[in-house]
Amino acid sequence: MTPSRRLLLRAAGAGALSVLPLGRGGQVVRAATPDPLARDPLAPWANAPAAAAHPDPRIRALSWAVLAPNPHNRQPWLAELPAAAPDTVVLRCDLDRRLPVTDPFDRQITIGLGAFVELCRHAAAEEGRAVTVTPFPEGEPQPRLDGRPVALLRFGPPGSATSDPLFRAAPARRSAKRPYDMARPVAPEALAALGAVVGDPVRFGGTVAPDRVARIRDIAWRSWQIEAATEAAHLESVNRMRFGRAGVAASPDGISVWGPGIEEGVAAGQITRETMLPGGPGYRVMVERYTPMLAATPAYVWLLTAGGGRGAELAAGRDWLRVNLAATAAGLSVHPLSQALQEFPEVAGPYAEMHAALAPDGAKVQMLARLGYAPAVPPTPRWPVDTRIRAV
Repeated sequence: MTPSRRLLLRAAGAGALSVLPLGRGGQVVRAATPDPLARDPLAPWANAPAAAAHPDPRIRALSWAVLAPNPHNRQPWLAELPAAAPDTVVLRCDLDRRLPVTDPFDRQITIGLGAFVELCRHAAAEEGRAVTVTPFPEGEPQPRLDGRPVALLRFGPPGSATSDPLFRAAPARRSAKRPYDMARPVAPEALAALGAVVGDPVRFGGTVAPDRVARIRDIAWRSWQIEAATEAAHLESVNRMRFGRAGVAASPDGISVWGPGIEEGVAAGQITRETMLPGGPGYRVMVERYTPMLAATPAYVWLLTAGGGRGAELAAGRDWLRVNLAATAAGLSVHPLSQALQEFPEVAGPYAEMHAALAPDGAKVQMLARLGYAPAVPPTPRWPVDTRIRAV
């Protein structure tokens, strides 16, 4: 592989994006950090606004796009910057970052890529540039994603777009995995406001009705238990856990297990992958944490499409990003729940139940999430933008 096509996936972290020039052939040039553990895994959240000084509008927008929500925080995006097309980003999936057990058809990964596309578009529009999106220009890969482009993003000139007020919520967007305030109900008007940001071919659904919330909660909880008890599915999560600050800094994707009170346990060897397996103390703590968390849910929202297909999945991801931003702007917390929508055999029963509950007309449920009010949570670690760029 020639240097111009080498994937920039190094352990060294990036410096401030405002000082990252473009080298010959469009390859991203970045400052090297000798020690990968010196990387701040939360730095991309601060680097996104700092990227405003970068000379390439694509990198300015991509610096925001890498903050998009995605399944298991896999960050499956690869953005190619063709030297022959300086107005274009070719988005591909990093095939090593899929979830083959719990997401056997790459549906959730495609939704995450759609969220990336939409946040990129929002960031470009903020500085007046339209982004034209062409989904799957070389065809929709089935039954899994492959090396073909997921989307072509073409950037327009300054003045070709106006900013979207939703983008103002991007720095504060979070997935809040916490018990929600059951004494503070979600108003039906709040659901309507979220639904207003969704458009064809995606449909929005939501409920605050206690009986319906209870039914969805029951299916979601049973689905979570099935995933946790299914060895291959649970191991897929455990193998993507990053333990302690050093582990998160070395690989700021997957499930981060770090923070006050955890570092000591990691250092003492008390919090490990082995302890997260069934029967281990970490596994018990996980169950004890999720039981009250999923119970404390006053509302649910979901997204549907008339059918499956990659185009529908990508569109659902784009609208999912918009729902996230609208919820953040309204002071609401969102926590995606994937278990009852997954397509591995053990969860087939709850999958059918959830679709009967949310889509009796036969539509495909693409996303489901808890909705409510919760204390602020910190951002999720991210790889620096330059590690997700490939120059061609």
